Amino acid sequence: MLYSPVALLGQGFVVGTLARSCTGGLPCITHNVIFLRRLGPVLDVTTKRTGWVIRGVPAPESIADHMYRMGMMSLVASGSELDQARCVKMSIVHDVAEAIVGDITPHCKVSPEEKKRLEADAVAQIQSMLGPDTRAAQEVSELWREYEAAASPEAQFVKDMDKIEMILQAYEYEGLQQGLNLQEFYDGTTGRFKTEAGKALAAEVLARRQVRRASAVEGPGPAASSGPAAASGL
Repeated sequence: MLYSPVALLGQGFVVGTLARSCTGGLPCITHNVIFLRRLGPVLDVTTKRTGWVIRGVPAPESIADHMYRMGMMSLVASGSELDQARCVKMSIVHDVAEAIVGDITPHCKVSPEEKKRLEADAVAQIQSMLGPDTRAAQEVSELWREYEAAASPEAQFVKDMDKIEMILQAYEYEGLQQGLNLQEFYDGTTGRFKTEAGKALAAEVLARRQVRRASAVEGPGPAASSGPAAASGL
């Protein structure tokens, strides 16, 4: 359903502010609050990423955790040839539809076509919340569509960061739970990185994982608790 100010009269909004229109690209406070409240499911620490939940990972990341680290990745890893600010903004927008439809994964038995339709409808609802003619609504929609289509070097970079964040999380979870093997998450990214930054970061994560797994098989040496490997958090 499309969210309108009238639909939210029963949720504590001041009636006098609901009649204000958002025109000329100017932000509308009422619509902004509607949208920010709708982000609740994404920001809720109990809204966990579906893939980790299905695999039984204890206390996994939330959708907001995922997008925040992607934003930081875009801040520190995007090269000078990319629009850094656009990468950061795209990172925090790319999963915004999940505030409405949730985190849909292949395990959910939803076809790629249906997932795309559901998420596009959700972004249309978000545009309505923000006020269709506002700059914010237009920018959120443009960033999301650019990301989905991998329509720019920035979008391709952010898509790579999406996969890097996943395997980095897998690496961290494996380190926290002895015997946990999340190989399928690494396998799902094999050969799918499009940018040099993505390939380099993936190689680094995989190399660290290989060292840690080899160390676990061989057993700790006499200096296992010190040295460069320990200091680097391998």
